[in-house]
Amino acid sequence: MTDNSMNRRAAISAAAPIRTAIVGTGYIAEFHARSIREAAGVELIATCDANLGRAQAFAGAWNIPRAFDSLSKMLKEAEIDCVHILTPPDLHFSLARQALEAGVHVFLEKPMCTSAAEADELVALAAERGLYLGVSHNFLFSAAFQRLREAVHSKELGPIDHITFNHFYELGQIRFGPFDNWMLRNPGNVILETGPHLVSALLDLAGAPETLSVTADRKVTLPNGADIYRRWRVRTTVGRTAIDLNINFAPGFPQRTIYVRGLFGSALLDFDADTCVIDQRTPLDVDFDRFKRSRGIASQMRRQAIAVLARYGLGKLKFVRRGNPYQNSIQDATAAFYAAIRNGQPLDVRIAGRTGRDVIEHCVGIIEASAIDTSVTMAAGAAGAADRPALAAPPTVLVLGGAGFIGKELISQLLAAGYCVRAMVRGSTLPLDEFKSDRLEVIRGNIGNRADLERAMAGIAFVYHLAHAPCKTWEEYLANDVEPTRLVAEVCLAADVKRLVYTGTIDSYYAGAKAGTITEATPLDPDIRRRNYYARAKAAAEDILTDMSRSRQLPLVILRPGIVIGRGGGPFHWGVGRFSENVCEVWGDGRNKLPFVLVSDVAAALVRAIEVPGIEGKSFNLIDAPMLTARDYLLELQKRGDLKLNVLYQPIWKFYLTDLAKWTVKLLVRHPDRIRVPSYADWESRTQKAFFDCSKTRSELNWTPASDRTRMADEGIGVALQPWLEAIR
Repeated sequence: MTDNSMNRRAAISAAAPIRTAIVGTGYIAEFHARSIREAAGVELIATCDANLGRAQAFAGAWNIPRAFDSLSKMLKEAEIDCVHILTPPDLHFSLARQALEAGVHVFLEKPMCTSAAEADELVALAAERGLYLGVSHNFLFSAAFQRLREAVHSKELGPIDHITFNHFYELGQIRFGPFDNWMLRNPGNVILETGPHLVSALLDLAGAPETLSVTADRKVTLPNGADIYRRWRVRTTVGRTAIDLNINFAPGFPQRTIYVRGLFGSALLDFDADTCVIDQRTPLDVDFDRFKRSRGIASQMRRQAIAVLARYGLGKLKFVRRGNPYQNSIQDATAAFYAAIRNGQPLDVRIAGRTGRDVIEHCVGIIEASAIDTSVTMAAGAAGAADRPALAAPPTVLVLGGAGFIGKELISQLLAAGYCVRAMVRGSTLPLDEFKSDRLEVIRGNIGNRADLERAMAGIAFVYHLAHAPCKTWEEYLANDVEPTRLVAEVCLAADVKRLVYTGTIDSYYAGAKAGTITEATPLDPDIRRRNYYARAKAAAEDILTDMSRSRQLPLVILRPGIVIGRGGGPFHWGVGRFSENVCEVWGDGRNKLPFVLVSDVAAALVRAIEVPGIEGKSFNLIDAPMLTARDYLLELQKRGDLKLNVLYQPIWKFYLTDLAKWTVKLLVRHPDRIRVPSYADWESRTQKAFFDCSKTRSELNWTPASDRTRMADEGIGVALQPWLEAIR
């Protein structure tokens, strides 16, 4: 053990808090931050992310004192006892080794590493330095799994004959990207990423599997050239126990379950419901036994469902330190990790580094037994670069946000019109097989980074700003959407571009029953501060750009698309209603015609926006003639997809009252998001009962959208449905 690590270990006394930091501020970081806050005697003092702006936004949202853009800098400048490493898996090994060498305990998100050899090295290093190395196999800490675990280990079910693990959960990245996600760079990575949920449970319930029989099928070749297998079926044994593991990443009803059959009974666990029901014989005759058991199963399910809901509700009210089942499982895994550190005890076997190592070994075994070709791994940010043709001419058009739904169609039309285009993306997320053109250059960059923008705008005459960051809080929108837009404009002025085209949204208007006719002369919603954050952020960005256009002659054109449908978009569009599996809750009665527009027509207008002279300082709304109601759309969707949806026409007051109830809870618990008071007008605006007069756009841009009901249905619904239908075949 080094002096540094001994000093850090000595600093953790019964009274002193364990000083903890988070590395990586993606989706899972929020769950870990909440879990750290709830852990006794632990203080979250720092966070870091390669994107400093994102780290700072996360730190602000969670009131974390310090933010960094590298682990090395954070370890040097902050007094840290432990780090949670929540980055993509291919970075786990190097970051964990760096932290362990600095004498810091490490808690890794699963998968622990990408190979057993890497995991072995970390386990050995942690042991050598006297440090704790944990892996967040959080499903094993769910209340349902704990019930199942007790039933199996206590022999309540008798000797176990068969266990079936089902992970039927669509992996949305396969259809929508980003395609440079680590999971999608190699066909085996999805098992290294998802497999630990099943394999860790298998090891805990039954032990190490023996000979594996694996089938991987339903192969998909992604736009980055990588192959992915949607369905995996694994058969093995552990002693006398037969094991089936079934994984399906295609669209379908989600189900994550474990079924255990023993000599004396069976158990069915549902991870998503957080329930585990046990079925055993009674002393009654067969028919009465059947009735008694059915009643017993129903009673167990009812009690557990009520308990799950109660824990969630009481957690929201801060009466208990609990939340939804997923949050609770991470919270309990985190608490177990820190309890071991605090008490100087061995880690719970479920999160021990040695277990993490064994999980990876068996996941690799599944991949090898499948006999799929894993010889090609797409490098981050380099997918397709090797076979991209040399540029025929320097780009003059820059597209920010070219990897998005509208951005892809825009690039396609710009290339067809003869422009040389540069697309700046956060990763290699463009479908490069579609765009192997000698007039397209793809570069990586962040719109919040001035140096990236300056590099991207070199030699550029026209800039499209379509980029949008996924955000939850207003602070995140300000940091990741609004302020980057200001920076884009500043760099445009410095680069002396001829025109900046910004895509706003009609959502920034009030478009409810009292709106009447909306034109470009109609002001954005005067009560925008009470609208949803997306609409508000777009309006705030427009205000900044418009002010710069007036005061500093920024050559600006604003386009506000309506409900955009068509190729590359999702057919289950929230502009129609709130979709959840086969349920669609329509905003209102669904009888008014909605402001649809085809993505191909939006892209055509965007192209015209750099070609038409003298339109600087103007804005244009992009909506086709009103043709389809929500009812029409849903009928076409069901007919063309051969679907049966449960369509509910919900009055707006129901959505509003639900939002109001949630806000009341936020007030009671002093939630950071309590500042935004729910707005009935915001919900009512989703009905889109306004009439959009786009005669100015048609006239000044010479824009001729479809204006044909059949084409709108064919391209907007039929074409959008095709990838989804192919995914379920």
